[in-house]
Amino acid sequence: MHDATLTIGQLSARSGVAPSALRYYERLGLIRAERTGGNQRRYARTELRRVAFVRISQQVGVSLEEIRAALDSLPSARTPTAEDWAALSRSWRDRLDERIRLLGKLRDDLDSCIGCGCLSVQRCTLYNPGDSLATEGPGPRRVLPLPEPDPA
Repeated sequence: MHDATLTIGQLSARSGVAPSALRYYERLGLIRAERTGGNQRRYARTELRRVAFVRISQQVGVSLEEIRAALDSLPSARTPTAEDWAALSRSWRDRLDERIRLLGKLRDDLDSCIGCGCLSVQRCTLYNPGDSLATEGPGPRRVLPLPEPDPA
């Protein structure tokens, strides 16, 4: 039978995340540890799932702040169920779909950039002569959508 908790070294080995990163995740509130009488960290095995979620989310470009907000939506008094994770997934669906769309656009635009060597400035989605698109907002206006207005 497995011990119900993991040391930081065991969590690191099982998750593939360095102990320093695990301590950082803990400081940010992404994962939780209990302390022994000797002040050593002990992680519930369910923290493996949270670490995996953090790693995958970071790989697709989700910020740690967004990850923390998502994890905060999960129940803290019990292990999250499949339904809890499905609700979190639904809340991210539109954002992830937009990220997928942008990644596809970047991939396709880079293909044409590599071929043109920036010699076809009339077709380039990044070319902005005289900063003429500045009135439309910051950043690459032909590629990124306009930012949402700040409600505050």
